[in-house]
Amino acid sequence: MSISDRSSITNGGATREIENENENEKSVNEATAGRGKHLGVTGPELEAYNMDAGRSKQSDGKVELTEDDAYDKLGYAFPDWKKWMILVVILLIQTSMNLNASIYANGVDGMASKYSISKQKARVGQMVFLVCYAFGCELWAPWSEEIGRWPTQQLSLFLVNIWQLPAALAPNFATIVVARGLAGLSTAGGSVTLGVIADLYQPEDSGFQYAVAFVVLSSVGGAPVGAVIGGFVGQYLSLPWIFWMQLCIGAAVQLIHFFLVPETRATILLDREAKRRRKKGEAHIYGPDELKKPRFPMHEFVRIWARPFQMFATEPIVLALSLLSGFSDALLFTFLEAFTPVFKQWGFQPYQVGLAFLSSLIGYLLAYFTYLPVIRHHNKIRANDPDKLSPESRLWWLLFLAPLETIGLFGFSWTSLGPDYGIPWIAPLIFTVLIAMANYGIYKSSIDYMIAAYGPYAASATGGNDLARDFLAGIAALYSTPFYENIGSTYKLELPSTILACLSVVVIVPIYIFYWKGQWFRDRSQFAQQLNLGRKDAVQRRRSTVLGIKGRNELSGGGEIHDEKKTGNPGDRERRNLGSTADSTAATGDGGEGGVRHVERV
Repeated sequence: MSISDRSSITNGGATREIENENENEKSVNEATAGRGKHLGVTGPELEAYNMDAGRSKQSDGKVELTEDDAYDKLGYAFPDWKKWMILVVILLIQTSMNLNASIYANGVDGMASKYSISKQKARVGQMVFLVCYAFGCELWAPWSEEIGRWPTQQLSLFLVNIWQLPAALAPNFATIVVARGLAGLSTAGGSVTLGVIADLYQPEDSGFQYAVAFVVLSSVGGAPVGAVIGGFVGQYLSLPWIFWMQLCIGAAVQLIHFFLVPETRATILLDREAKRRRKKGEAHIYGPDELKKPRFPMHEFVRIWARPFQMFATEPIVLALSLLSGFSDALLFTFLEAFTPVFKQWGFQPYQVGLAFLSSLIGYLLAYFTYLPVIRHHNKIRANDPDKLSPESRLWWLLFLAPLETIGLFGFSWTSLGPDYGIPWIAPLIFTVLIAMANYGIYKSSIDYMIAAYGPYAASATGGNDLARDFLAGIAALYSTPFYENIGSTYKLELPSTILACLSVVVIVPIYIFYWKGQWFRDRSQFAQQLNLGRKDAVQRRRSTVLGIKGRNELSGGGEIHDEKKTGNPGDRERRNLGSTADSTAATGDGGEGGVRHVERV
């Protein structure tokens, strides 16, 4: 129902509103009937986001178990401590993955010397890893949805660790390039880790944005950690230790994940619950994946693989924010090369150059902590009115952090003049902190916004973001050193960073466009239009499910269901707002955060 429809309804016209609501619900049910596909998203995938309208009964009498039937068995109902244990392990995994990319730069000199190649050629190994990483994330995504997050992540970690062996023992440079490419393709990356967040939290849960902020911290923080460790390895250990160190850290992370992280994928947990119920006598109950014929449909895999590229090419929001995020990430890998000539002016040793990257880590931590009160403020607004904030509200704090990238780049440029101009070594590091804060904000807010705006298509939308970040970072590994060596004659270190600062002014403009006009773009998005039909009904249905579970527990004396304060689940807040949702929706437009109209952004 459009806003114009709602605005014409008075208190005396309640009957007409009910009729229109019934028509809208009918259209939703028709759209989801038969477990069909919405723009390449299948019934089980929609159901994982509560967008599919309930059970479906097969011709042979089998009944599919849905989230509404077993909500308390899913990741959403995990206790708070368990969710955060999983998130901490995800942080370790993401740090390990990104460390593999950045630590390589500290072995460039050693490889050039050992294999009698130029330093520029030695950097090909870093470029190949990052470019293959960009595509590897997308290749792993459908497998995590079909066989589960846990086995997919374990296999990915195992393969990445295996490919460190030929790299460490390589008799020639070609072996290193091949091993790095295979390691990049084997890295599941954000396609799985962000999927785990979607398994643990609904987008409207109070804990959802906290989880995204925490995982993004690990995504951006791994690169400076790798640079710090690589500085010591490059100076005090032999070349193979660049790869042995990756193997040691990767193996430790894989063991931690093996023992501490359970399966979280909703469809897998529903299959397990269905099998348990059949053993207890409910012979007609089956999980969503058990009813899929064939079990591993390759045509669905191809569609899932293609969808991130489709959204990247056709969705202005995905394209612009992904390029912004990619540009910002490329800066970091440009700095991996720029830091060495800049800080050599102050006589820094390799390990000291590595330690200089702690300034980036400080910036990421500062940005993370600045988001916490913003998230808390938004959660309070949603607690009073779940439909008041639009997806564009996720960009609000970025409006203030994004300019720090331009400021930081200009500042870094002209404090790179060095000690001959009386500039202390800490000056460029201070501006690096500002750049890191902007980099974190760009990645966090863009990911958060796309998840809120695209709902079940969020994995594909954020996949485009990851693709741009890793691909552009890989290209940066090749151009950064020539960029800082061949521009100008007097200000070779200052002019390149100044050029990047000027480019950043142009690149951050879409943030402000989407904050004020994001609704206009979403109204014209074929993906967001589908979400308009189903999300409001799904949220209401999920609230009823949580109420029903609590009622059954109280009647049976089975104890209380985890409420929002204990687990971050939507129960407490949803019960509080169950009676007021319709009124607030009528005042503000169609409810929900996925491509629908709202009156406030902050």
